[in-house]
Amino acid sequence: MTGQASLQAHRVLRAQYRPIVMLGIPIVIGQVGTVVLSFADTMMIGHHSTPELAAAAFVGNMFALGILVALGFSYGMTPIVGNHYGRGETAHIGAVVKNGLLANTLLAVLLVAAYAVLYLFLDRLGQPPALIPHMRPYFLVNLASLPFVCWFNVFKQTADGTTDTRTPMWILLGGNLLNIVGNWALIYGHLGCPELGLLGAGLSTLLARIMMAAAIAGVFFGSRRYRPLRRAFAQSRCSRPVFGRLQRMGWPLGLQMGMETGAWTLCSIIVGWIGASSLAAHQVMLSVSQLFYQVYYAIGAAVAIRISLFHGQRNFDHIAPTAWAGFHLILLVAVLVSVPVWLLRHQMGWLFTDSAEVAHIVTLTIVPLVVYQLSDGLQCTFANALRGLSDVKPMMLVAFVAYFVVSIPLSYLFGITMHGGLVGVWSAFPFGLSVAGGLYYLFFRRRLHAVHGS
Repeated sequence: MTGQASLQAHRVLRAQYRPIVMLGIPIVIGQVGTVVLSFADTMMIGHHSTPELAAAAFVGNMFALGILVALGFSYGMTPIVGNHYGRGETAHIGAVVKNGLLANTLLAVLLVAAYAVLYLFLDRLGQPPALIPHMRPYFLVNLASLPFVCWFNVFKQTADGTTDTRTPMWILLGGNLLNIVGNWALIYGHLGCPELGLLGAGLSTLLARIMMAAAIAGVFFGSRRYRPLRRAFAQSRCSRPVFGRLQRMGWPLGLQMGMETGAWTLCSIIVGWIGASSLAAHQVMLSVSQLFYQVYYAIGAAVAIRISLFHGQRNFDHIAPTAWAGFHLILLVAVLVSVPVWLLRHQMGWLFTDSAEVAHIVTLTIVPLVVYQLSDGLQCTFANALRGLSDVKPMMLVAFVAYFVVSIPLSYLFGITMHGGLVGVWSAFPFGLSVAGGLYYLFFRRRLHAVHGS
């Protein structure tokens, strides 16, 4: 590369930071609101009782699988909407939204049916018997909230794909605030409400998800900004080509996120075999890890939006710099968050529980959490870069290899066979995430070369 070409490449790279930040900040704020909610849930439940905290960990991880499959499936809308938005094709976006609603409603029906069957076998999964009475009602209210999660996703991905990341931010913040107030009232019995403990946390989550779905749908169907899309939505119809395209984009992404989350869910089952204290500490660690993941997700989503716009405009020279700018920003976040988490590792567990044993396990498990942040940032960046290029088929293969071939066997080996406990289980994650990050990067390079040369 000549000196002039290198200088131009650096200029293009520097030009990508600001748009990613401007798109990403509202997503970060909304996602940080989700982190605060996760912290509040875990703290309120943990201080109500340790058995309820352990039950919440198990059920929460079971539903994280379905919720993230639904989120990943809806991710297929973002590059499609972004491509049309980059070319000014409003009518096509309306058709995508209508077909997206149908596709995500059918997915909600499928998820509800699958979890209803799983509920019948809840007491046969090897978990501590004393936790089952706490798990059952909490499971049912989470089950009832799944359709509202799917409907919210449709309108959120539509907003993101049209670069409106602020509307979902405000709705997420409002829903999270409602959830926290509902937790306070229903877990502990304030404001004249009965003291319902873990069930109260579930009911509060259900109410918040209903309100968020209603609010974001109300914005789409009632605000001035979305009037052209609303008109196109009304004039469009559900069609096999658009519906099929959403399926081809959505299922690889849904299965990729499902396999990634499934690895965490299976790890939760493994942790349950270790004991209730380890399971409670696992829930605390999952809440702490959200500090990193949700910000990475926000930056990655901004990368996917920008790349989908450039892809639609066939502006291929800006795609790789956008991906690398996103990775640089994620590395900065990793450092800024890792330092206080490491310094406060001895105090972290006590924020969530009164159990000295649980707090001690949390302190030890902070080490592998900090270690895998580089790998997590790499896989988050280039998975979203692939999504922006609409190249989603390799993501299923990468997820299977990284999480089911590498992470889960190593979690069992380190945690159970080698008696490493929760620290051993979490020590497997740096290996799986490194494999995922490297493979996503290689597939990204191959796909970019293919589209650039076409």
